[in-house]
Amino acid sequence: MSNKLLNSVTKTAVVTGAGSGIGRAVALALSGAGWSVALAGRRPEPLTETAALAGPDARVITVPADVSRPDDVDALFSAVRECFGHLDLLFNNAGTFGPRAVPVEDLAYDDWRTVVDVNLTGAFLCAQAAYRQMKEQDPQGGRIINNGSVSAHAPRPHSVAYTATKHAMTGLTKSLSLDGRPYRIACGQIDIGNAATEMTERMQTGILQANGELAVEPVMAASDVARTVVHMAELPLEANVQFATVMATGMPYVGRG
Repeated sequence: MSNKLLNSVTKTAVVTGAGSGIGRAVALALSGAGWSVALAGRRPEPLTETAALAGPDARVITVPADVSRPDDVDALFSAVRECFGHLDLLFNNAGTFGPRAVPVEDLAYDDWRTVVDVNLTGAFLCAQAAYRQMKEQDPQGGRIINNGSVSAHAPRPHSVAYTATKHAMTGLTKSLSLDGRPYRIACGQIDIGNAATEMTERMQTGILQANGELAVEPVMAASDVARTVVHMAELPLEANVQFATVMATGMPYVGRG
């Protein structure tokens, strides 16, 4: 799709981390529901694959961007303004777990910073850019949906960086909800448990539990998460799903630990 302004009455979304997993599933679901979608992610090739899966008639653009870099985020939202003019939705999805199952005392500073920079600072930078555009555009307003996690409520063993950022995401969501009220900017959070993605492949081979044992955990389709995000996205701005938890029914979350 060309980068000149599109004359369309469809709603427009930015999806970060759109090259795989939940981001790809949500981007495809929004596109299938008639949205124009800007696909953002660090690697161009997976974004191109997502765009191809959306089909030749989809209104999508690909914008390689590292959400932890302010200049990349500025370029992403500049591309959205140039191509679509109006922004209705940010799905703040890009994230990383970091090193697998590293005890607190062994977590390297650089690994901590990487998780915080992507999961928290990246989410803030994208939310800030979306907020500015939604506040300034006419008609004013829009929606931000943050990808939290069930780890925003209960940690897994040896996940201090990831868990800390997901708890912080909840505070980010609440602050954006409050500060956005005067400008018709709604903000909600979807907390996801065990969606079947590359990030959760280890669930099906055995993952460390709070009692020290390894156990296989059930997963659910990423498309089930995507359907929930589309529902949240398509509500009128007068209504908001503040927090939603979507999880594999049999996962050991309720009562974890």
